[in-house]
Amino acid sequence: MVDFDPLVPFGWTEAVAAQYLPLLDPDCVPARIVRMDRGECDVVTPTGPARATCPRADSPVNGLCTGDWVSLDARSHVRAQLPRRTAITRSAASGRSESQVLAANVDTVLICAPADGDVDLGRIERMLALVWESGAQPVVVLTKADTAEDIPLDEVRAVAPGAPVLAVSATTELGLDVLVAVLSGTVALLGPSGAGKSTLANALLGAEVFATDTVRAADKKGRHTTVHRELRPLPTGGTLIDTPGLRGVGLWDAAEGISRTFSDIEQLAADCRFADCAHDAEPGCAVRAAVESGEVPERRVRSYRKLGKENAWMEARSDKRLQAERDKVWRGRAKEQRRMYRERGSRR
Repeated sequence: MVDFDPLVPFGWTEAVAAQYLPLLDPDCVPARIVRMDRGECDVVTPTGPARATCPRADSPVNGLCTGDWVSLDARSHVRAQLPRRTAITRSAASGRSESQVLAANVDTVLICAPADGDVDLGRIERMLALVWESGAQPVVVLTKADTAEDIPLDEVRAVAPGAPVLAVSATTELGLDVLVAVLSGTVALLGPSGAGKSTLANALLGAEVFATDTVRAADKKGRHTTVHRELRPLPTGGTLIDTPGLRGVGLWDAAEGISRTFSDIEQLAADCRFADCAHDAEPGCAVRAAVESGEVPERRVRSYRKLGKENAWMEARSDKRLQAERDKVWRGRAKEQRRMYRERGSRR
């Protein structure tokens, strides 16, 4: 009988077992990826930690990432990726019309923003759209609260409907107990370099697990200290994934996430005179009326339009790429058919 106890600290539950065990081949066991490398990954199995070989990049099983549950055979080869419950996905940093999964099977995402500088509300809105789209619960964490002169909690709460907003200091443990109380399941930390993600991760883990560094005093820019996404068990239950700092966060198929992030504006938009109102200069625009009355800031409406246009552009670009790939496949098939006809004719 297989003992699944070693998997329990890494997120194995009765619900997970019920979902995944029926999908396993008889000679395979479940495993969770705790860290990815090129061609290999660190996993946790029913017998403990192991090193596994990933399928080739051109195989049906590709795009594995930290947090994935996989099927592992007796030779420690990843045989299959098990269905993801959630996935934090952004457009690839290369700028190509491709997506990149930052972490999989995440339940709670801590969107980290340093409170000791100018808090970028637009960036928080962008991250919220990304997280809502993933299916996880976002929590906005204003870090370094002990060194901040004025923490804009009300301003951030106004742009984060449905998401808790907390001020925390990992150094003094200010607000840490409140943060721990809202964590659930697998927790991922997202934010730019210098936001204090690794310091917060160490505080939650109760040990100096991840390397940390200071930010540059001149511009408050951080240095990349986390270079891998790595999953660790939390002492309070659940697991945690620290991620490298994100310079840019491009949206990928995030229409639902944008809708959740800007639910206040979409509620107002339902009362606009025209169904296709752009909320710019159209008559009878309920959103413009809310801006003029001071109910909604102009900046927030601009952010809403910007993210919507960006997402629509990326969707159109992705559709063109998929169509090009389909055309390439059909051209290849047609070429192969012509070759077969020529060979048949030559044998007559």
